[in-house]
Amino acid sequence: MNFIIVGAGEVGYHLASRLSQEKMDVVVIEKDEGKVKRVIDTLDVQTIHGSGSSVEILKQAGIENADMLIAVTNSDEVNMISCLVASAQSKVPIKIARIRNPEYAQNTGILGKNHLNIDLAINPELEMVRTISMLVEIPDATDIVEFAEGRVRITGIKVDHHSYVVGKKLKDLSKENEKHDIIIAAIFRDDQVIIPRGNDIIQENDLVYAATEAKKIIPITNYFKEKGQRAQRVMIVGGGEIGVELAQIFEKKAIKTKIIEHNEQKCSEIAEKLGKTIVLRGNGTDQELLEEENIKDVDIFIAVSESEQTNILVSLLAKRLGAKKVISLINNLAYTSLISNIGVDVVISPHLAAISRILQFIRKGKVLSVASFHKENAEAIEIVALETSDLVNRPLREIKFPKGAIIGAVVRDKEIIIPTGDTIILPGDRVIIFTLTSSIPSVEKTLMVKMEYW
Repeated sequence: MNFIIVGAGEVGYHLASRLSQEKMDVVVIEKDEGKVKRVIDTLDVQTIHGSGSSVEILKQAGIENADMLIAVTNSDEVNMISCLVASAQSKVPIKIARIRNPEYAQNTGILGKNHLNIDLAINPELEMVRTISMLVEIPDATDIVEFAEGRVRITGIKVDHHSYVVGKKLKDLSKENEKHDIIIAAIFRDDQVIIPRGNDIIQENDLVYAATEAKKIIPITNYFKEKGQRAQRVMIVGGGEIGVELAQIFEKKAIKTKIIEHNEQKCSEIAEKLGKTIVLRGNGTDQELLEEENIKDVDIFIAVSESEQTNILVSLLAKRLGAKKVISLINNLAYTSLISNIGVDVVISPHLAAISRILQFIRKGKVLSVASFHKENAEAIEIVALETSDLVNRPLREIKFPKGAIIGAVVRDKEIIIPTGDTIILPGDRVIIFTLTSSIPSVEKTLMVKMEYW
């Protein structure tokens, strides 16, 4: 397939890297010379120095033969014009644009087929609001990803030393779990991602990803940790779009919320929008302010300012001062593992959210959704099993499955099935597969080769 990526920032660069590793034909358009040099020096893709809104530049990139155009610059306008040119000058099958301005994102008429004809408009910031609100709902979780319209969740949970699962083999836990309402889809240990088998043993401090029915998620978290309590006090640093949206959600859930914002005018605007949230003018790195506001009693501390450095600093400070759980927004994907290792409980990235959404248009087969995990070393893919698939009409134990992949859940009409070796997948079932990124070609070859293609 032929891809044109407009913009070589974090999203564009990492998409180009991923597609290049999968032997796709990729052309990256970028007007910043420094970013162009980074791509040339590190990736095996074609690079063009120029603007993605230029007709001539897009022609030079081969727009006539492109299968997909992905416009992910920092400018909504450039992204939209790139898609418009792609529609006017060529019949590019799929056009994707990052749209951050809510006025654009909510105006489906402008973005739809009668005008810009954009197939997917991504607002990573609003995706972050949804992710963080789920993490506040389940305080013990470090990551939550939903599938099947929210009916299935894959939840990341850090195993503590109190958990009775420490030292046990997965096959023994499976025997104890007679209801078969949970499957461990992956274990992240140190810097390694493990797609587990029956003889694997859970260790203290493992980050375990468990697939289960959404309504059973709280009992599942208690399976791996001491029973936690619902978050009652939240402190947010950053009064931007994400911070305000979160505060509005928390007000509806009767969670006591404080926002710290350094800009006086913005504080006034936030106070007018919010009815119950306490708005504080100040700097999140001010230790005295945090102590005055009883940071030690805060259940969840959320750093979502526009400054990545500030988010890192205030998160580490809040953790040291006693905040029970700390969530930090980080844009640079290279930082995510490092920040987690030095004490921040949860690191989230709008860029990783954008990449996950885009990948569902790239994967072969009838793919409904895709989520990336752990520095993009693993993915969860939701597909529809078709009549012609090798996946259907026989027990899972008879299917030769890649070692780096596991089926986490099957959705059949209103029924959620956590699979065992006896489970038989039927045509039309929605199947959620957790796989190492390196195993995706094998998954596509062995399981999706007979599925619906482009």
